[in-house]
Amino acid sequence: QVQLVESGGGLVQAGGSLRLSCAASGRTFSSYTMAWFRQAPGKEREFVAAMSRSGGNTPYADSVKGRFTISRDNAKNTVVLQMNSLRPEDTAVYYCAADRYVIMSTTPSNYNYWGQGTQVTVSS
Repeated sequence: QVQLVESGGGLVQAGGSLRLSCAASGRTFSSYTMAWFRQAPGKEREFVAAMSRSGGNTPYADSVKGRFTISRDNAKNTVVLQMNSLRPEDTAVYYCAADRYVIMSTTPSNYNYWGQGTQVTVSS
């Protein structure tokens, strides 16, 4: 099992940047596919970005391509989402997710482990 704790959310003006971190417990972090999802009020949870175990596969949602970057440090059991050029439509609760058996997925139900979420608010 793995426990996930997100941090780094907050309030930022449009065009600004935020860096979200997800700290994972356990000694097998490198065995997990990691992902970020987000959920805005009244909307379904949506895929943002993911990273394979090796870091070689990093799909992004079209809405964040070129603005967000996902990275992982297996030695520190951490995955980071660097968010630049933020827009008001990026406002949501951002969740870190992990799964040991999925190779890669953009579907929330394929991830078994979730953090508690961190709020990101982008003002116009």
